[in-house]
Parts: sequence; structure tokens; C-alpha cells
Amino acid sequence: MNFDPNVPLRQLSEQYSVVAFDTETSGAYAIESEVIELGAVKFQSGKVTEKFSVLLKPSRPLTADNIKIHGITNEMLTDASDMKNEILKFCDFIQGSVLIAHHAPFDLGFVAIDIESNQLQFPGTLNFCSSLLSRALLPATNHRLQTLIKEHDLIGGAAHRAFDDAYACLQVFLKCVEKLDDSATIAKLIEVQKKDLAWKNYEVLGLTDQKVKSLVKAMRSQSSINIVYQGGQTKNQVRPIKPYGIVRNPDGDYISAECGLDLQRKRFYLDKIKEVELL
Repeated sequence: MNFDPNVPLRQLSEQYSVVAFDTETSGAYAIESEVIELGAVKFQSGKVTEKFSVLLKPSRPLTADNIKIHGITNEMLTDASDMKNEILKFCDFIQGSVLIAHHAPFDLGFVAIDIESNQLQFPGTLNFCSSLLSRALLPATNHRLQTLIKEHDLIGGAAHRAFDDAYACLQVFLKCVEKLDDSATIAKLIEVQKKDLAWKNYEVLGLTDQKVKSLVKAMRSQSSINIVYQGGQTKNQVRPIKPYGIVRNPDGDYISAECGLDLQRKRFYLDKIKEVELL
């Protein structure tokens, strides 16, 4: 869908639906971990018009560390739906919207994997990050979602539950829009954000780069591989790693992996991985 960059922000919800969404996950990295809760709220013509909220069953039980973050237990997910039954519904819900998430690269990265895994097309949305926008427009002690809600007297909910965080994200986005003058347009909001959060930037499974394909294969089979990495103490030398998850990020795509040299979890940036050898 094409979005008119000249639409005034004061008329945004009259021209397009505005959807804020959030994910709760079984861990920090896509492929290694999965979405276990998906929540979204749709805002049109100045009011909330629809809600989306679903718990999702992971392929492996949650750990105590997972549960500590969001409070979602394995018992709560016993009768939860499978993502394959919900991802098309979610894509339909957000289609044609101005889409917002707090720390959007995280949420977009997880959902993109599920869209690709189910052979769906990426939705036609214009994507914004309320964290990036708030850093540019809202003074705060820090720019965590709950801090922004508290310090700007916004309506929040249960922290780290997907629908409540989505609603809080919407409040932060609307507050950011208020801070811009009446002449501000979608183009101005894109300028303020600076970073391109288009879905294509979060594609993983459809990439033709053989290096990425090999890394994904190793992640899914939980196998070790050898890489030549242009960084660290063993620069340009072969090192064994066990890759777990992948992050496509505006500041540089990377994988989370256990380094075979010291058995520590580290980030390895894709543009510094020059060779990959499956073992």
C-alpha cells in the first residue's frame, strides 16, 4: 500500500488506521525463540475501534527466566493457539495501517519470521518505532515504555503483557505526534525517526545469501559451525560457534551465538562474518 507522505499528522487516523502492537516471546532472539503472545490495538478517527489479543503455544516449555519477565506460565499456554492459525489473522488486522511498536525492530523481527515461515506476503504497512520517536520528542528519565507512561501521565496497563503494552505504545505515539506542530506530516515523522523499518529489512528466510542460509540451518538444528570473523582477538582466523538467534537491526544485523573458544554468548555481526563452514 502506498502512503501519502503529505498527509498531516493531525488527520492521520482519519486517513489511515493506526495500529500499535506488541509481542511477548520465549526468549530474546528470533529463530531460537518464539512469540507466545501477540496483542494489538487499532485506532481510527480519534478512537480505539478494534483489539487483537492471543496467547500462542511455543514448541518448547518456557523456562523460569522467561516466565519471570512476562508472567506467562506454561499452564496458561496449555490450550493456546498455534501461530500458524493466527498469523494470517494478524496480517489482515494490520493491513494498510500505520504500524507502531516500542523497540519495533525486536517485534518486527519476530513476526517477520512467522510471516515467512507460513509463506505469507509481508503486510502493506508503514512502520514506526515509538521508542525512536520518543527519544527525539519526549523528555524522560529513560525511554522504557513504562517510564514514558508514568512520566507523561499516560494510560498504561500490566507491563510485559502484549495487549496492555500495545495500548501503552499507542499512547506514547499519540503523545509524540502532539509534540510536532500542526503543519507536520507523515514525511516529518519519517524524518524524525531517521531509520527505515520496512518489513523487507527483517526478511531472513527468503534471503538468498548462502552465508545467512547456512547460519539459519545451524540455528534450527542447534548445530555448531566454523566461521571466519573480522573482529575480536582471533580476527580473520577460524573459530567455532553455536548460533542461536538472529537480529536484523538498523544499526547492523547480528547473530547471538556461543563462541567455542571461551563458551561465552556473544554477538557476531553478519557483515564481519566472511566464511561459514557447516560441521
